[in-house]
Amino acid sequence: MANIFMKNILVTGATGYIGGRLIPRLLEKGYKVRCLVRNPSHLSGRSWTGQVEIVKGDVLYGSGLDEALRGADAAYYLIHSMSDVSNFQALEKTAAENFTAAAEKHGVRKVIYLGGLGSQAGGLSKHLASRHRVGEILRSAGLNVTEFRAAIIVGSGSISFEIMRYLAERLPFIPCFRCMKGTLCQPIAIRDVLSYLILALENPEADNKIIDIGGPTVLSYRDMLKIYAETRGLKRGFFTCPFWPPGLFSRLIGLITPVPAMFAKPLLESLSNDVVCASDAALRLFPSVKPLDYHTAVKYALVRLSENAVETSWTAAYTPSYARPYTFEDSEGIIRHAHVLDIGAPAEVVFKVFCGIGGRRGWFYWQWLWAVKALQDRLSGGIGMRRGRRHPDQIHQGEPLDFWHAERVIEGRMLLLRAEMRLPGKGWLQFEAVPGTGETSTLRLTAYFEPHGLFGSIYWYCLYPAHAWIFRGLALEISRRATELHQSDLAGK
Repeated sequence: MANIFMKNILVTGATGYIGGRLIPRLLEKGYKVRCLVRNPSHLSGRSWTGQVEIVKGDVLYGSGLDEALRGADAAYYLIHSMSDVSNFQALEKTAAENFTAAAEKHGVRKVIYLGGLGSQAGGLSKHLASRHRVGEILRSAGLNVTEFRAAIIVGSGSISFEIMRYLAERLPFIPCFRCMKGTLCQPIAIRDVLSYLILALENPEADNKIIDIGGPTVLSYRDMLKIYAETRGLKRGFFTCPFWPPGLFSRLIGLITPVPAMFAKPLLESLSNDVVCASDAALRLFPSVKPLDYHTAVKYALVRLSENAVETSWTAAYTPSYARPYTFEDSEGIIRHAHVLDIGAPAEVVFKVFCGIGGRRGWFYWQWLWAVKALQDRLSGGIGMRRGRRHPDQIHQGEPLDFWHAERVIEGRMLLLRAEMRLPGKGWLQFEAVPGTGETSTLRLTAYFEPHGLFGSIYWYCLYPAHAWIFRGLALEISRRATELHQSDLAGK
């Protein structure tokens, strides 16, 4: 049951990896939860959306903070501004200062913050130094802050775990730098992180403390990769590199994992720091938490992946810096290209088929050409298609889907995707299933493009023949799959 003294809880970073998992667990405990998000539509489709209060705002600009913090007993600060931009430290500083001023103004009794492990003694990387600086800013106004510091969080969909997973899965021989053998890490399972975050609400002994959290296993990064490979039954070799080029290795990660190079570089620079717990305060303050060892945490994460039960992913809160968020407007200046087909299957069946596009299933038609486009996008500094999708059949509004973003989802009817590949303009791809008479429906597949200048127009019309062929073939393949699925459903009744 919720603590009667801590009843109204604000969660920032609700669309992120941690926030998206924390919220349903807080609701299960009986807390009243309010979320501060930049785009409320990105919470649509979650099982818990109707149970929370949603406030639109942006901590970076200070908007929405008064409404979000008014009446809040406690607040979780789960904002992380690091993205594929070089000034993430300045962004994190500004966001933390705005939040601190508003929290002090509204008398928030407790702030819970998740930062990063690392000792100041040897000099911290920019990434870890920024994480520590945020904690200092939150405490600077005299707020009651519980700061948890963690190293790698092991869980399906976490950015650090995904980097390690892709390296071990895709490289038969893994480069091993000096810091990967010499520096130590104390990884922690996502379930244990969530337990600490929730228990801190009801534990006054955790007030105004910096608490290191980690699992019982301290390992080198090489050992973590080796254990992952062994858990998966993979034979992997390691070779020693005499020099440590974070920029070069981050580009390698950018090519073989879903994580962009500029996003990976600050994380790689942190490999030069030992990230281990300096005290056992977490175990003393929260004796009910029995942290999982690394090997068990990896197995649990892999089970989640195999069962398509990934709750949240780091990709959900990430938009490439070159693809600034924009919304679809049906207006002059937008080029439209549509294909319409009548299908002998109900609209909900057609919707199910086109909502399952992308990820491991691919794009149904001429997949090799989509792969070429993804490679071209990757080589030009774009995201490519390596982000995949969280679930093979379900897509929530606001989630990434390869190099698209789910701009709008109307259950059983429509899916609107916003392009996040590098383009000389803005692009959308809309799938719509319109109910017909009886067991029929109409599929409308429409591509929209808003060109930027003359080059944008030239780009579209030069590729028009290929677009016409691909989108027509895609519509036909959706029709074929929907018809087969409907017939299979009928035969099974």
